Amino acid sequence: MSARDTILALQSSISQSVLGQDDVIRQVLLGLLANGHLLLESLPGLAKTRTVKALASHLDAQMSRIQFTPDLLPSDITGAEILQQVDGHNQIKFQPGPLFGNVILADEINRAPAKVQAALLEAMEERQITVAGTSHPMTELFIVLATQNPIEQEGTYPLPEAQMDRFLMKVLLSYPKPADETQVLRLLREEEKAAHGAKAAETARLAQDAIFAARQEVSAVHVSESIDRYLIDLINATRQPADYDADLGRWIHVGASPRGGISLDRVSRAHAWLAGNDFVSPDDVRAVVHPVLRHRLMLSYDAVADGVSADQVLDRLLDKVAIPA
Repeated sequence: MSARDTILALQSSISQSVLGQDDVIRQVLLGLLANGHLLLESLPGLAKTRTVKALASHLDAQMSRIQFTPDLLPSDITGAEILQQVDGHNQIKFQPGPLFGNVILADEINRAPAKVQAALLEAMEERQITVAGTSHPMTELFIVLATQNPIEQEGTYPLPEAQMDRFLMKVLLSYPKPADETQVLRLLREEEKAAHGAKAAETARLAQDAIFAARQEVSAVHVSESIDRYLIDLINATRQPADYDADLGRWIHVGASPRGGISLDRVSRAHAWLAGNDFVSPDDVRAVVHPVLRHRLMLSYDAVADGVSADQVLDRLLDKVAIPA
């Protein structure tokens, strides 16, 4: 079985556990292939946590769930140096925290205070944790999937722009279709029966080496000079929006950073590879613009007053930036 077939089989397996969220599952897999972290946002009860658990259950990987609360301390997630007695002698050893896993579910990340968010930021960007002046590297397979609720703001600490920019993509979950929701009810009933019956068969787990092999193939996907120019044109259009459209000039306060362009390139290559292509087309870029850039734009007060969302701004942007021939 090829690396792509393996990932497609993983997608199919997760889809059997998370119904009605095929686009979300595909975006999560794109983040896994592009070796980036994801921010999942939705109203309560739309399967954010279930999606992450389903991914982890199908990987030969260690999952850590961290429930973020206002009283959380950095050491609660990173670990700390503790005094241990070894052979009658006292020694100070580092005790790793829950961040030292493979798939990290950061539940309700916007409830964590600034110090905890700063500790998480180092792990996400530098792939290491520094405790008492000593750096501890993360595992090779390390992906943070953070969740947040957009409407419940009491007792929350909105993520600063610098940390938002560290997320490869911001994935939005919506309500499932009625037919899918009916299937959800039936699936949960079956799971309840299985929980009270015989022990379920072990789920086949995908080895980490298969993920790394897929990433190598993604890195080999060809990107032409015209696609490079298209990527940069899209990023520059967020920084100089008035040159493209008067409304865009009013709506965008701060555009995407160079990290946004890098992320767009990585996810576009992953999207092309997953579609079975060995080169990136404009359609691949356009397909991932929204999740990659929606959280990197700072909208103006005019946009808020007009009720314009980041996705609507990006829709207008895609209409105005010329597509390479």
